[in-house]
Amino acid sequence: MVEGTEGPVSENDRTPQPFNGNLPNSARVYDYLLGGKDNRDIDRDIADQMLAQAPEVTTVAWFARSFALKAVKMAAEAGIRQFVDLGSGIPNSPNVHEAAWEIEPSARVVYVDYDPVVHVHCEALLADPRGVTALLGDIRHPHDILDQLKSNALIDFNEPVAILLIGVLHYITDDENPAEIIAAFRDQLAPGSYLAITHGSLDSSPEILQVLTGTKSTSAQVEFRSATQTEAFLAGFELFEPGVVPVQQWLRSDLPETRMVMDGAIGRKP
Repeated sequence: MVEGTEGPVSENDRTPQPFNGNLPNSARVYDYLLGGKDNRDIDRDIADQMLAQAPEVTTVAWFARSFALKAVKMAAEAGIRQFVDLGSGIPNSPNVHEAAWEIEPSARVVYVDYDPVVHVHCEALLADPRGVTALLGDIRHPHDILDQLKSNALIDFNEPVAILLIGVLHYITDDENPAEIIAAFRDQLAPGSYLAITHGSLDSSPEILQVLTGTKSTSAQVEFRSATQTEAFLAGFELFEPGVVPVQQWLRSDLPETRMVMDGAIGRKP
């Protein structure tokens, strides 16, 4: 849901302040929402305040998590054996590599996050599995990440790759050019590659938007966007049905609507 960030920052520097236990960390907040244990009192306090006004946030977090795992399995069933999880956050089981390995045990997975706290957690929790790598990188600098993936031979861009951007893009402001970030990755992908994204939607109820977008001047500020704006991020990909819709519609027809709307979409590069 979030790419790990912490506390107040300057207007032009929204990078995390590592290892400051006195500031809330959005990756740890998300970990708490998913029932994880890698969070602190300050993170739980922030999450509980948010849940008091928007209790469905936990439900939407689980819907988005389930959507991500569905996308991984779709890609693996299509023959993709390489996965890059951008803005991965603190690992929660089942992870991307666990979902991929259900289909193909030889799949390689790279978890990327720009928060040093998250990176340390990833290295500790994912140190054993073969074919799993934790990478410190800021998606606002996509070419730096691509250079690391190539120079360390982590990903073969001559073969299809599945890129995951789950709950990350609404933390990228318009002046940080989210479309250009995605295009940088898209242009390196081989035909048959997949892109799966989730994005906070402006179709959310006004009271929810007020709660979730009240983060200006922090590194966790968000910009929810319309489904049309989100679809534009997938330019150059063929969208799978049902297109850009609330994530629960990708899962089952009987799941409830929520006041907080998180759109999801999966595309394939032709």
